[in-house]
Parts: sequence; structure tokens; C-alpha cells
Amino acid sequence: METLEYFLPQVWFVILALFLFLYVMLDGFDLGVGILSLTSSDEERRSILMTSLSNIWDANETWLVLMAGGLFGAFPLAYGTILNALYIPVFLMVFGFIFRGVAFEFRELANRKLFWNFAFGAGSFTAALGQGFALGAVLAGIPVDNTGHFIGKTWDWLNIPSVLVALTLIQGYVLIGSTYLIWKTTGELQETHYKTAKIAAWTTLIGAIFITITTPIIYENARLKLFQQPLVYIFAVIPLLGIWLIWQLLKSIDRKEERAPFVWTILLFVLSFIGLGLIVFPYIIPNKITIYEAAADPSSLVIMLIFIGFLIPVMLFYNLYQYIVFRGKVTGDGYGK
Repeated sequence: METLEYFLPQVWFVILALFLFLYVMLDGFDLGVGILSLTSSDEERRSILMTSLSNIWDANETWLVLMAGGLFGAFPLAYGTILNALYIPVFLMVFGFIFRGVAFEFRELANRKLFWNFAFGAGSFTAALGQGFALGAVLAGIPVDNTGHFIGKTWDWLNIPSVLVALTLIQGYVLIGSTYLIWKTTGELQETHYKTAKIAAWTTLIGAIFITITTPIIYENARLKLFQQPLVYIFAVIPLLGIWLIWQLLKSIDRKEERAPFVWTILLFVLSFIGLGLIVFPYIIPNKITIYEAAADPSSLVIMLIFIGFLIPVMLFYNLYQYIVFRGKVTGDGYGK
């Protein structure tokens, strides 16, 4: 039993990290495309952007639902504490999802699409902003009492580091959205997103550098973790790998490659998640509550693991299948040449 109590929380930490990564990667380009739609100069461009998402965007958000359900079942203490501390960022995210979803459907039926176009872009931006604030607040640490319950204030999540994380996350979403559109579009519209991808690559890099520099300065616990042996060598390599990946991304954009920019961007997200995971582990709420303290009963974790073990392959197969079916280019009369 002691082995299970030690091993199962680690397994669920990895599963939740996988769910979060798949959500950020897949729905990230959805949100990025939505934000980019705000910059579209005409209705045909916006139609192409939204058509590129029409058959896949609902399934992408399923990973967030799975992560929330998994967190509730596997680490109920952390679930309650995080939601209690982050009501406003979570509300922003949910409101953005609702506004975005309604706009996506209503736009198809509306004769005057201007309002719904703006609603879709604004909803995407709001959802991304809420996610960034939530991520920044969790990484900064949530104040809790001896029993692990939230004892902070309503606006504790709003601070300079969380704003920096939110803005950088938005830039990351714009980057992956731009590289996705490079893959899915042609002609003048594709050329436009080669430009937005390059701009987003630089702004994301600048934000990542600021976060990397300021995190050990502001947070003592992070500083101790970053300079702990042997992790210090890993944390020294991660920024170098990140710069190399950005360089490869920029080179692929300059060479006008279609798929490579998207692949390099995904690798950047993978590297970022590895770094975050190493900084956070073994805490589910950084430096406050460990995965062992917040874990549910081992029997519950085993039962959930059995069901999730069947569900994950089904979800992965479905996602892969839909991307294979809808793998072609999306074109319009003026931008498909």
C-alpha cells in the first residue's frame, strides 16, 4: 500500500500533465487563430480562418475537460483550492469559451457578421488571457493554511509575474496559430501568416527570456530548485535548446516551409512543459501542497486509472483520425492561388 501511495500520485501527475499539454497544443492553435482573426482585413480571410477550425475545435477542448475531471478525482484538495483561489481567471476562461462558441455558430447564420467576427476573436483572447493568469498564479504559489485550503484574497492572482506569463502565453498561442495557418492556407493569406509567425516567435522569445530571468529573482523556492544539483545542469540546457528551436523555427519560416514551422513550435511547447514539470514536481500547488498530500485514496486512483487507460487511446485515435480526414488546405476565391 505504501508503494501505491507513492507511485500512483506520480502516475496521475504525468497523466494530468499529458492532458494539459495536449490541450495547450491543440486548443492553443484554435485560440491563436481566433486572436489572429481580429487582424483579418476582409470577410473572406476570416471565413478561411474559421473554416480551418470548423471540424476540429470542439474535440480539442475535450482534453481540458478530461484534465479538470482528472484533477478533481485524483487530487481533490488541489482542485478545491485552485478553483477557490482562481475564480476570476477561470470565469474569464469559461466566459471566453462561451462567447467564442456562440459566435462561431451564430456567425454562419448571420447576414451581418461583423459583431460575431469580433466576438469570436475577443472570446479567444479572453479565454487565453484567463488561462495565462491562472498559470501565472499557480506557478507563483497559492497561499494556503495547514490543511491546504486557500486563505488568500480574491485578487492575489493579479500581479506583474502573472501578467507577464499571460502575455507570453498569448504570444505562444498566436505563434502556434500562425504556423498552423501556414500549413492550412495558400497564397497571400499564407504569406501574411509567415510574417505573423516570425513576429510571434520573437515576442514569445522575449517573454520567455523575461520569465526565465525574473522567476529565480522573485521566487526564492524556484531559485533554490533551479540551482539544486543535478537539476541545475538540466535547467542550464533547456534555455539553450529553446533558443536553438527558435532559430530553427525562424529558418524554416525564411525558407517558406509549410509543415516544419508547426513542428518546431510544438517542440518548443514540449520543451516548455518539461521545464515547468521539473520546476513544479512534486508539488501540485507549487511549494505548498505536494501530490502525495493532495492525492485521493489509492483505491480511487486505481479505479480511475483503469477507465482512463481505456479512454486515452480512444481520444488519441479520434484526434488523429480527424486530422487525417481534414488534412487538406483551406482556400478561398482570392487566396487559393
